[in-house]
Amino acid sequence: MACMTSSVPDSALDPAVAARLKRSADGLVPAIAQQYDTGEVLMLGWMDDEALHRTLTTGRCTYWSRSRGEYWVKGDTSGHVQRVKSVALDCDADTVLVKVDQVGAACHTGARTCFDADVLLDQ
Repeated sequence: MACMTSSVPDSALDPAVAARLKRSADGLVPAIAQQYDTGEVLMLGWMDDEALHRTLTTGRCTYWSRSRGEYWVKGDTSGHVQRVKSVALDCDADTVLVKVDQVGAACHTGARTCFDADVLLDQ
């Protein structure tokens, strides 16, 4: 199954949720993964309607890989699972916030978070 480039891909996502989403031209919304109990921002991934549906229904974060052109469930190959605690849309419905219980590293580099290696300002 591939990510559709139309504004609303075929998916089992609740139509009321799908109607609210503001997607990029390629049908994706950014999805921020945040550690549910500490607030630590872990990573940014991309979801289409189907990835969001799978995330909501399986309790595991599913993303659309733009580089591989396929869905991936965080942790299926690495063991670094993201167990979903809550999912919310921002006020514009153009970004998803997924609060997770992260097991192991969130970053593909093996780091806990994708946002600690290149700090531009820290006051």
